[in-house]
Amino acid sequence: MKTTTAPLLFSALAVLLAVPDAHAWKGDSFKVCADPNNQPYSDSKGQGFENKIAELLAKAVGKKLEYTWFPQRMGFIRNTLKAQIPDSEDYKCDVIMGLPTGAELVATTKPYYRSTYALVYAKGRGWDDLKSASDLDGLPEARKAKLKMAMFDGSPATTWLLNHHLVEYSTPFQSMDADATISTAQRLEKDMLAGKLDMAIVWGPMAGYLQNHNKAGTFELIPMSSEKDVRFEFPISMGVRIPDKDRKAELDELIAGHAKDIETILKQYRIPLEAKE
Repeated sequence: MKTTTAPLLFSALAVLLAVPDAHAWKGDSFKVCADPNNQPYSDSKGQGFENKIAELLAKAVGKKLEYTWFPQRMGFIRNTLKAQIPDSEDYKCDVIMGLPTGAELVATTKPYYRSTYALVYAKGRGWDDLKSASDLDGLPEARKAKLKMAMFDGSPATTWLLNHHLVEYSTPFQSMDADATISTAQRLEKDMLAGKLDMAIVWGPMAGYLQNHNKAGTFELIPMSSEKDVRFEFPISMGVRIPDKDRKAELDELIAGHAKDIETILKQYRIPLEAKE
């Protein structure tokens, strides 16, 4: 959910300190469970930020990176992390790179980043004067009537829109549909570029994708701040099987030891980052 050279005398010790005990990484592979079409998180071409972080950690433990692909929706954990290879005690994969900290059905590591939802709007369509999401409250009715704002089902942004009396000016947008070959961020990007939508409040990595995947000046990103009854900031962890305590502990060490490298990757994808709690 991402070594320095040293004098020969100290190189062996440095490796021992940098790489966790390899007993949790049996075999030749660092096995990741991932969605093949879920930009900006992961895809089968290795272009997502979770792909890049997985590459970083696989190299750190001296293993080949290997994926088990499955759409990250209903049945994902059952068909990946908890699925055993037929006629074997081994599992198809061992790590999910990005899950909310404390997610059910898995054991989650210490958070490796914390992000927030953000308001993203297409520039040059009459909304460039917005400096914060709360500016939408003070718009005259004539301008509100022109809003083409996506409203995601099950999102804290929907609660925010309700609290700010903006639901009637919003367009329902499903978080996912039957087509698993395109991510939610890509569908939203397509509709915003086509002019069907002008803005949306979306999770940080998706907001970063809209900015990062298009030329400068196409989209503006404004981070949201939590309000009473509406939380926008969340920590994200990696997930392993609940009994897999050794692997979880070693991932915690890897996250701590490579925190700067992980942060560099996240910033390359323009993900709005919040201070960790």
